[in-house]
Amino acid sequence: MKKYRVGIIGGTGMVGQRFVTLLDNHPWFELVAIAASSSSAGKRYEDAVIGRWAMDVSIPENAKNLVVLDAEHDAEKLASMVDFVFCAVNMKKDDILALEEKYAKLETPVVSNNSANRWTDDVPMVVPEINADHIQIIEDQRKRLGTKKGFIAVKSNCSIQSYVPALTPLLQYGLEKVLVCTYQAISGAGKTFERWPEMVDNCIPYIGGEEEKSEQEPLKVWGQISGDRIVPTSDVSITAQCFRVACQDGHMAAVFIKFKDGCTPSIEQIKEDWASFAGRAQELQLPSAPKQFLNYFEEADRPQTRLDRNLENGMAISLGRLRQDTQYDYKFVGLSHNTLRGAAGGAVLLAELLCAEGYITND
Repeated sequence: MKKYRVGIIGGTGMVGQRFVTLLDNHPWFELVAIAASSSSAGKRYEDAVIGRWAMDVSIPENAKNLVVLDAEHDAEKLASMVDFVFCAVNMKKDDILALEEKYAKLETPVVSNNSANRWTDDVPMVVPEINADHIQIIEDQRKRLGTKKGFIAVKSNCSIQSYVPALTPLLQYGLEKVLVCTYQAISGAGKTFERWPEMVDNCIPYIGGEEEKSEQEPLKVWGQISGDRIVPTSDVSITAQCFRVACQDGHMAAVFIKFKDGCTPSIEQIKEDWASFAGRAQELQLPSAPKQFLNYFEEADRPQTRLDRNLENGMAISLGRLRQDTQYDYKFVGLSHNTLRGAAGGAVLLAELLCAEGYITND
């Protein structure tokens, strides 16, 4: 198989670093270019991240000597080198919108970890096991952009991975209301304890913009294509609180769910639905897809962040403590690895889907 040539825009940040590690020895993808801000441009990648490397593995050999390009000024050069790019930049929203559209109009598909385009009507925001069909909107997006190959696709917010996959098979029963509290690791802010000592022995009950994303993004993921846009569902309402907690990796969610009257499934039925739930990613046997997407733990003290976040290379979802509630119908706990399933890994899985379905080519 001829490998797809891949570039990373924003390759020096924490999510960019995770992309670099995930592309090392990937069966389909070959990392050929890394771009970042002008302050890193012109440096060897190893030198650009010296003192900033936050991964628990060494810098892959194939990335060390890549000369970092300027994400904005070297766009045409980068576009000529690759079949598609991952984007994980730390910029203002309007600047991200402009940058991603610039690459798309250079006929370079963009698979983005950024939030800027998540609410663009014709940009699919995809969890491959849940709404793979949304990538069909790409044809309408290409018409708007005037491109033949270029487009933008995005992955959803990292924290919703810990509970939206578990809720998806329950939609069939008339899921109506969701209350969720998320407990989010510091890597979600691009930090380590060494760089954020204030987080040691601490919990911060606020993450800017996170509660709005947690309440609204699932509705688009569960939405439908109508004409040339994706219309969010109005069947479910979600309210959220989001906390930053003293964990390095792993986002946990405490979830409370209520169904429409007369529609409530049994606990046994919910567990069966979780065990059997799979999607297009499993059907296509994509390289990064977990074999078992949703995993339920019967132990009263599971899932635990340190024990379970790396399940199936960090791409599976861990669930536990499903039980009846006094105000809602049920409550349970969910866990996902935020920089793997929630960020770079989820974007790599989305790129695999787009390649398998023919939206990204390497002719």
